[in-house]
Amino acid sequence: MIIRPRLNDYYGIPLLQAEVDFAIPFMDEDIPLYVDPFLLWKSPSQMDNMLHGGILSSFNYLGSMYIEGKRQEAIDNMVFLSECDEVGLGLSKTRKGRPISADTAKEVLELFESIPKVQQYGFKHFEQIQLLVDQISKDRVSDIACSLIKSFLIDYTVDHCLKLNIPLQSVDVYRYDYKQGKVIKESVKLPVNEESKQSVLFVPKRWLRFSPWLNFDDYFEHYLIKDIEKEYDGEKNRIEVLKYNRENFDQIERYVSLREADRGKCQNDPLFSKISVLSAKRKIADIKKLPTGKTANADKEYERLMGQVLTSMLYPHMDFATEQSRTESGTQIRDIIFYNNISTDFLAEIHNEFDCKQIVVELKNVQKVEREHINQLNRYMSDSFGRFGILFTRNQPPKEIFQNTIDLWSGQRRCILIMDDTDLSDMGMCESSKQRFPIEVIKRKFIKFKQSCPN
Repeated sequence: MIIRPRLNDYYGIPLLQAEVDFAIPFMDEDIPLYVDPFLLWKSPSQMDNMLHGGILSSFNYLGSMYIEGKRQEAIDNMVFLSECDEVGLGLSKTRKGRPISADTAKEVLELFESIPKVQQYGFKHFEQIQLLVDQISKDRVSDIACSLIKSFLIDYTVDHCLKLNIPLQSVDVYRYDYKQGKVIKESVKLPVNEESKQSVLFVPKRWLRFSPWLNFDDYFEHYLIKDIEKEYDGEKNRIEVLKYNRENFDQIERYVSLREADRGKCQNDPLFSKISVLSAKRKIADIKKLPTGKTANADKEYERLMGQVLTSMLYPHMDFATEQSRTESGTQIRDIIFYNNISTDFLAEIHNEFDCKQIVVELKNVQKVEREHINQLNRYMSDSFGRFGILFTRNQPPKEIFQNTIDLWSGQRRCILIMDDTDLSDMGMCESSKQRFPIEVIKRKFIKFKQSCPN
């Protein structure tokens, strides 16, 4: 069983996150990012601008329906739009969320009656509802936006699946049809999680942020007038702030205008950011200064620094999956797990020869590697990960320990590479020089290991 399987791992298709336009979805949990409609509004892409216009007109149409007396229909539509499980964005560990309540939906729609400017002109940015209604935050903004452009996301997903040979299945999808102003069922072909039977939609990376450009916390901290800020703390008295905003909508409009003027600073948040070369150098220097063993929590500091350095230097060839992953029994903890993207000849070789779908990296801040350290990593190398693992430690292993790894290969065709501080320094030099990739240092170690193995 793969740890945190992504769609490409699920289907065994080599993909690099850095090289595809969409956020590669996890199959069993959400990606902790959200669609920010403001990015579509400010985008130089005419298509993005048109999609933002479609989102806005559809949302404002729901308000018109409510005002015109189609209240229950408008409420039902708003409840439906508030959750879009297929995109897998947010914090859910099951890719399954809950829609808003009918009462919250009603409160949103009542804004079209209670605020004269909204009644007359509608919203210019529907994210403003975060500043006006409780229980509405970044996850709801993202889900509503995705629900309103689900038809586009279906086409976008199918297009990329056909290009990348990702399997599609016929499924029934419920989506909001803006022409009819109601939810309809449509039969389409999409990638599907076989276990949960949940269909999957792709979302462009350029739309994703950790928090919307327009949000309550930013508004409260930087724009709420000072006499109100003294009276309300923004958390305990959030309801009072929302009430004030509804009664003083001009305040919200001024905030939005200022954020629009500052739009040049609004950028999408990357799914993964490498640390700078200078930072990597400093962290490697700090690692080499650490004493071995557990003195002054040196072992914990070693794990922390190594995690930051390795995940950065090995990207994009090896995507970081998780750290300190505990097994189901709770008795074994693997330090770092990487996805094997099969993006180099070396990664393809270990995938084929050792059935290595994910790569376990064990970190040992010890003076001398012991046989038990090798045995521990060997126990991790099950069907989930294949028969390949890497152990990073401080010094070169004794001859008898290296021979132990050779014996494992001879008897069980398993490969454990032991990397030390010298190898780490070489990886840092590759990263800074840009002449070679740090992963080539691991490849060099693998070649030397294979040369030492009996034919």
